[in-house]
Amino acid sequence: MDALIVIGGDGSFTGGLIFQNEFNFPVMGIPGTIDNDLYGTSHTLGYDTALNTVMEAIDKIRDTASSHDRIFIVEVMGRNSGNLALEAGISSGAEMILIPEVNLDIDTVINNIAKINKKKKSIIIVYAEGCNYGAAYEFANTIESKIKNSNVRYSILGHVQRGGIPVPSDRILGSILGYKAIEILLKGESKKMIGYKNMDYNIISIKDSISKHKNIDKKLYEIAKIISKQ
Repeated sequence: MDALIVIGGDGSFTGGLIFQNEFNFPVMGIPGTIDNDLYGTSHTLGYDTALNTVMEAIDKIRDTASSHDRIFIVEVMGRNSGNLALEAGISSGAEMILIPEVNLDIDTVINNIAKINKKKKSIIIVYAEGCNYGAAYEFANTIESKIKNSNVRYSILGHVQRGGIPVPSDRILGSILGYKAIEILLKGESKKMIGYKNMDYNIISIKDSISKHKNIDKKLYEIAKIISKQ
């Protein structure tokens, strides 16, 4: 073995750095996490595949929500990042998207749901797991207790989001990043993460990728609010 290419998130990258520091063995990082929360890259391996899985699940859930006039909470993964929830919500036409980066007070959230519920009896709420309104069932109970005659259900997609057949964009991204990782290792460099931004490579230190914070696309969030008329 000449080098180690670590594909993962902040935990895997942290381990890779420790391994290089302890054994002086070259390590390179490729971002791979459905959370899409690593600084220095617009997309991580697995994110698009997970996004497709979530969108397809919400499309199926909407059939039941519409036919039974239900408010449906769909909890998606992402730890403390709302990227997956945000893009899944927009792509599936959700009436509301709740993410940890936007901490509205619970009364404001309930009022917004009530306003939408007056116009539409069926509502899809995409709920990022890192939100501070409690577990999905607790949030469902809160809605039912505060909105009279509301018919609320919840669905936790769970680890089904982490599996499946990779979509073409993830396969292509993996090929591109793998090629670049080897190219840089052959030049004698290491401790770098190969990201992808603005249709080009973005090479930063692994330390920066795990220590710096990646923000959500605030413009995209504002678009989501306008589309859903929140």
